[in-house]
Amino acid sequence: MGRNPVTWLGSPAFPVAARTALADAQLRGNLAHATATIRTKRAAAVAELPDWERLRRAGEAVKDDVLSHLDVYLARLEEAVTARGGVVHWARDAAEANDIVLRLVRDAGAREVVKVKSMATAEIGLNEALAAGGVTAVETDLAELIVQLGDDRPSHILVPAIHRNRSEIRDLFRRTMPHAATVSDRPADLAEAARVHLRRKFLSAKVAISGANFAVADSGSVVVVESEGNGRMCLTLPETLITVMGIEKLVPTWRDLEVFLQLLPRSSTAERMNPYTSVWTGVTPGDGPRAFHLVLLDNGRTATLADRVGRQALRCIRCSACLNVCPVYERTGGQAYGSVYPGPIGAILTPQLGAGSGDTGDSATDSLLRSLPFASSLCGACYEVCPVRIDIPEVLVHLRSRVVEAKGPYTPEAVAMAAASWVMVSPGRFRLAQRLLSLLRLVSRRGRVKRLPWPGSKWTDSRDVPVPPAESFSAWWRRTRG
Repeated sequence: MGRNPVTWLGSPAFPVAARTALADAQLRGNLAHATATIRTKRAAAVAELPDWERLRRAGEAVKDDVLSHLDVYLARLEEAVTARGGVVHWARDAAEANDIVLRLVRDAGAREVVKVKSMATAEIGLNEALAAGGVTAVETDLAELIVQLGDDRPSHILVPAIHRNRSEIRDLFRRTMPHAATVSDRPADLAEAARVHLRRKFLSAKVAISGANFAVADSGSVVVVESEGNGRMCLTLPETLITVMGIEKLVPTWRDLEVFLQLLPRSSTAERMNPYTSVWTGVTPGDGPRAFHLVLLDNGRTATLADRVGRQALRCIRCSACLNVCPVYERTGGQAYGSVYPGPIGAILTPQLGAGSGDTGDSATDSLLRSLPFASSLCGACYEVCPVRIDIPEVLVHLRSRVVEAKGPYTPEAVAMAAASWVMVSPGRFRLAQRLLSLLRLVSRRGRVKRLPWPGSKWTDSRDVPVPPAESFSAWWRRTRG
């Protein structure tokens, strides 16, 4: 493919990107304020439901059923969509999906399309593929528009521009929107400036492209939930609607959808229900788009499905709750993950989709994919808030073991562990090692050793070493109990 579509081209490994992010005080302040606000609101919304844990388990069960019978449900969905006037396209990878969408846009005679916020289209790099084909894609979600106008990268699943404050957004609008040259940084004024900018796009667009939060296999219905109304405009006004959907986004029946319409809004926006829940089923003459195309995207998902531990990442409903509680994400932001999927879920989803969507041929991307499972403290907060009970720490450890196994038996870590084992099996060697370690006190400052020569530098490059105590426990025991 030339690049891995799940990651951003040229992104460094997570430790390198994280150091840069940690040095940005403005970024850390923006993230701390935003995530703390969302966490507090979500906790209050969830506390309203006495059966929240039962809902979580129901969501987990439905998703596991879908993943276990994915072939059956996909065939049922295709049959239902086709019967209602829609056209289903199957895409093995990003290249196929982009080619399908570009062909459909050209067939409709469009040079510009409006888009509903979609992680799947970001995953495959659709905007860039359309631009290369002479088609302009206009993001209509406010945060996605901010990212697009700033030639930026998203840093959050739900709030892609979370790394920017309103003063930064004001300055961006003044630079990029002629009618907003004097706009203030009041949220209402910024929203109105975006509304004026987008209204012309909505009314003139012949083609719209959307993602999908869910699709109901029994009826062929596709569901998008959003908070701004831009989705409703995109899904109803254009003549042609193209939806790009990951194959795991299915639910079997309308009753199953009910579970997720309770789990998703409370976990994402801390609302009892989304302001806009749009559902469409095929094509209805005289109402809405005259043509509907559903592109079902694999792009590494079937490879992920084959992993007994890692497949649970495909339960994800993109609520972003795990990002808002993660201490690593709060300090580094989403761009450090080098992927359209940031945070804890990105740390387990990106390496699997990336490995399953084809060889990148790019050592930097491969280094990024290997580093992401280690971008976590394994505190478990992500698992506690996940509405579909993805055990993210379990998958992280599983993926870490794969990285270690791929290095072979003679890695520096393996040699170090073998040396430690050799020392610890002998009381004499262990006491000698203790005396040698006590020399660290000579290079310490304030009880910490911050820099050691190689190979100790491999440790101190990312963490301090506490100074060993002046007296070992065994020596203290002999002195006081002997």
